[in-house]
Amino acid sequence: MKTMYSDDSVLVAYLPTPADLDIIRQQNWYRIPQANAPTGFQTVYYAFYLGKKFGPEKWSIPYFAKQLGHELVQRKTLLPTEANHPRANTLYYKVQLGPLQRLERPIISLRWRRVTFFHTTFDRLLQAEEINDLLLKGGGLVKRRAP
Repeated sequence: MKTMYSDDSVLVAYLPTPADLDIIRQQNWYRIPQANAPTGFQTVYYAFYLGKKFGPEKWSIPYFAKQLGHELVQRKTLLPTEANHPRANTLYYKVQLGPLQRLERPIISLRWRRVTFFHTTFDRLLQAEEINDLLLKGGGLVKRRAP
């Protein structure tokens, strides 16, 4: 297993529905529309900010997973049961993930936030108590040391 570094990059990504979390749990992938892909989406880890449909876990970050790779595919390939969706032919990055892991304690948001993506570091992910603890000063991407 790869050594985890405190400065490994983490992309916090929004999950709107429990069905999206089920895909990550069962199929180990997450989707990002190519047109909206953030800089640095090829990060080392993904952490997931849960939307309002998650009941008691809403507006928290309880899970993360290691990124294993990515490919560009049409939405209808990712979600064949939604082949008639208006964005069925839109290109998405299918981000392959390792097993979903639960943080020792979820990172909470003290209030609702409009989150799509933001970057942080692995040490901040493990130590944060609330979302403000994750924010990087300067907003830049983390530069990882060479393996």
